[in-house]
Amino acid sequence: MPRVTSVDLDDRPERVLLDRLERYYDAVPRSGARAEDYGPLTLFVREGQGWPFYARPARSWSGAVSTAAVARVRARQRELGIPESFEWTAETAPTLRAAIEGSGLVVHEHPLMVLDPGASVPAADELSGGLTVRTMGPDDPALASALAVPHLAFAEPGTGVGLAGVTELAEAARARAGDGSVERVVARIGAGLTSVAAAVDGGAALCAGQHQPVGAVSEIVGVGTLPSARRRGLGLAVTAALVTDARSRGVETVFLSAGDDDVARIYARLGFRRVATALIAEPAE
Repeated sequence: MPRVTSVDLDDRPERVLLDRLERYYDAVPRSGARAEDYGPLTLFVREGQGWPFYARPARSWSGAVSTAAVARVRARQRELGIPESFEWTAETAPTLRAAIEGSGLVVHEHPLMVLDPGASVPAADELSGGLTVRTMGPDDPALASALAVPHLAFAEPGTGVGLAGVTELAEAARARAGDGSVERVVARIGAGLTSVAAAVDGGAALCAGQHQPVGAVSEIVGVGTLPSARRRGLGLAVTAALVTDARSRGVETVFLSAGDDDVARIYARLGFRRVATALIAEPAE
């Protein structure tokens, strides 16, 4: 993917949209994390068990960010024993990348896409090839597999058919059922913080994803298909189900970060368009 350049933020509609996403990015971790202030950067630290959070540009900061500021946050992350991870939008914090790379982290680019508000999204079952696609309640028997399948998907990135299949899925689902992650998501579903949708076959989720509403904005996250079940349109079907659910909750702005340009082209079929570039920084492997 080519290195990105900033969009023209004097384009008023795009400025308003990106500001709306920035408010969301700052708000969504606060339901499960405390925010530590480091001047131009905010570090979100998870309260309790679960996936660790990251650092982001502070909402109140509009100036440059130094490599020293990044180093202070990285030192705190090491002290806490959490990943040295940063997430931000290239166009709204254009000086951060140089500071991040100057600190030695590697930056990954992902198309940031927003759904056209007027897009007519097909029903999920029209895209799923006959599989049942449903939004999951807290007692859904396939919830553990719905939480497990994206991890298998991201372990084998890409859009081609992969190796992990139902045996690996069953093992991963058992692990999720025993590590407390199901209970945490059940609590978030009950609180209206997370919605999970999945394409289910034989009692197991072959593809699943989530959206996380905050007011009128929600991000679709973690859509992943079991590698052996790819090329069947399941990711698109699950995304359509999540969009439908988000709209039913009064969400007006639905967005996501695609893994790469190939994945972005798939989401474009539902009416998502690229508006910016999401950046994720982490240590080199």
